Amino acid sequence: MSNSKQHKRLVLWLDRALSRSLLRQIAILLITLIVLYGLSLLLISLSVNDDLNEFCKNKNTTPFLLPLYLLIDSNALNNLYFDAHGRGWMLTASIIIYVLGVIVFNGAIIGVIVSTMNRRIDDHRKGLIHYLKSGHYIIMGYDEMVPSIMDHIFSKDHDAYVLLLSSVDKQTLHSYLEKSIVSKHLDHIIINHGHRTSSDTYPDIYLHQAREIFIVGKRSLPAHDATNIECIDSICSYLQDYADTTLPQRITCVFDNIDTYAAFKTSEIFNQIHKLGIEFMPYNVYSAWAQQIFYLRQYKGHKTSGGLNRYPSIYGDGIGPDSKKQVHLVFVGTTSFAVSLAIEAAHILHFPNFYTHGIRTRITFIELNADHEKDEFATRNRHFFEVQDMAYRDLSPDSSMHPTSTPKQIFGKEGNFLDIDFEFIRGDILSAPVQELIAEWAKDDSQHLSIFLAMSNQRMNFVMGMNMPDAVYDNAIPIFIRQQRSDNFVANLQKTDDEQINTYAYIDDEGNLQTQERKHRYANIYPFGMDNTSFFIDEKAMIRAKLINYLYSTCDEKGFKDIAIFNTMLPAELLKAAEERWNEIPVAHRWSNYYCAYSIPCKLATLRQMRHLAPDDMSHDNAPLTDNEKETLAIMEHNRWNVEKLLMGYRKARPKEDKYEHDEQHSKKLKNNKKLFIHHDIRPFDKLGKDAKLYDYEISRYIPWIITKSDEIAEATSE
Repeated sequence: MSNSKQHKRLVLWLDRALSRSLLRQIAILLITLIVLYGLSLLLISLSVNDDLNEFCKNKNTTPFLLPLYLLIDSNALNNLYFDAHGRGWMLTASIIIYVLGVIVFNGAIIGVIVSTMNRRIDDHRKGLIHYLKSGHYIIMGYDEMVPSIMDHIFSKDHDAYVLLLSSVDKQTLHSYLEKSIVSKHLDHIIINHGHRTSSDTYPDIYLHQAREIFIVGKRSLPAHDATNIECIDSICSYLQDYADTTLPQRITCVFDNIDTYAAFKTSEIFNQIHKLGIEFMPYNVYSAWAQQIFYLRQYKGHKTSGGLNRYPSIYGDGIGPDSKKQVHLVFVGTTSFAVSLAIEAAHILHFPNFYTHGIRTRITFIELNADHEKDEFATRNRHFFEVQDMAYRDLSPDSSMHPTSTPKQIFGKEGNFLDIDFEFIRGDILSAPVQELIAEWAKDDSQHLSIFLAMSNQRMNFVMGMNMPDAVYDNAIPIFIRQQRSDNFVANLQKTDDEQINTYAYIDDEGNLQTQERKHRYANIYPFGMDNTSFFIDEKAMIRAKLINYLYSTCDEKGFKDIAIFNTMLPAELLKAAEERWNEIPVAHRWSNYYCAYSIPCKLATLRQMRHLAPDDMSHDNAPLTDNEKETLAIMEHNRWNVEKLLMGYRKARPKEDKYEHDEQHSKKLKNNKKLFIHHDIRPFDKLGKDAKLYDYEISRYIPWIITKSDEIAEATSE
């Protein structure tokens, strides 16, 4: 190898050594000092006079320390020789050694200190310094929804520290967060550079000692869901080595694709996480917004609009058994957002007038490509449409050119027992036939109509929200407008118009003047779907789900345990017992309990209507149910359960599989088909066996207790 190449490699090695760590810089400095000391000692030895020992003795040093003193002390030469005369070669040697020390050693010390400070500052700016070791929250990957995750964390833990792990430049991320996060929380946010799938970064961020982990990523990237699954795999492998320690309480993973999300609700894909005692929560933005609209009826506005904003009830003041009104949801577009909202609505919105008057909740999609979209929707939910018919209308100009069919249920007279109807309308929202149909619905007093503008074109959502048929505004029909960036404009427009009360006058058919008070044109428009406020987890609903499962898991053939037994347990004790049972059940059962908990507000609205209370009067929510109320809620619960099971992938048993069609001896074996997602209790309430009805009665009877205990536990855990 040539000398030139050797020199280049030596320089490369030296540069790498100097640039990698402070310890290497100090080590090289010490080696240099040792080499210089050896040369200096040799130089002194060659230039000494006979009186070197006497000289050193007078200066309180030794011949071995003299060169070191000259090298490291910048004032050494002056201290040694200011009163000396004619030291000859020793003085010359000392001057040479002193100059070497000043240039090489003392200069290097200053350089190392300055370099260390600059490196520290630079590493901090790049997110390469790790500060948090335990009890922190980790968010992996940056997306527009991250600020809302941080708001969620700080709302339940004001002193929390949040570690954001991302491959995006730290300064860029910090500028994003400054626009969305309250300034007092910014000091509690640590940004570290790294990729969520790289397990090499996990020890540095003390992932195993975090309180909670949120796997986010960039949802707009095509491989988002696959990358998040890879991240979960990496985390599982890493945490196996810490199984005997205190691990994170929960891992929340964001999935953008609704099919991926659905798979995680029914399959034990990451059962190893549960085995470690960690709660795994798949999260989907679209479904979370549905829960805010249909379940909680509120959302947290952007920082500039402030506070919580209320959504209207899409079922009015509540629907009792005697009501003749139909809840009708119209979705313009068949985007992932629209489909997810519709599915969640079908899980939650169930009313007793289906049993008394045969009135179903109606969910309509309006889409120019509806003939294709209905087939895709039916394929995704094939077992639902094996039981229930689908409605379809073609309002397009070329309707006669496109004959089409809809899936038909296969059970004949035994089918069509669900209380949810899906309808697809082929047509352009801007076309006259579709506009006329919407106006007709808006004038129909027998409907609780709601319109959801969830097209992929955000501008078109806004344009249509501002230009609906007059009947929509005149009849105060709520319009939900998908806004991707911010709720500011729509929310402020709605708030301004909501405060304006106008008197509308007209002459009736008998020639008399009639008046009525109306709010302004845009008083009933509501934004939803904003990315920067899109994270929502209702902790109280999760507690209710765990209590519901605890009731089921501790019951016997006579029903749930007596309330007095549960009331002897303290809130923390009850929650711990419920969580132990929760960790034992399959993921599909967990989601069944979630949806049961999400249905409680709808049931409470029915109870208040039956009790002739105001829609928001919660004073009697904890009161015991009468037999009539229990019967009504039990029927509602079973109708909800039927839809939930079919939408989650279960199917109704065929006659040859159905335990109700065979004697006791065979039915015991047929019941095992539930493990294959074939359920014999998917049937009308009045055709259930006594044992199956018992669960619907019991869970209805315990709703007041669930409400009371979830409030107590939520209050106790927040202290």
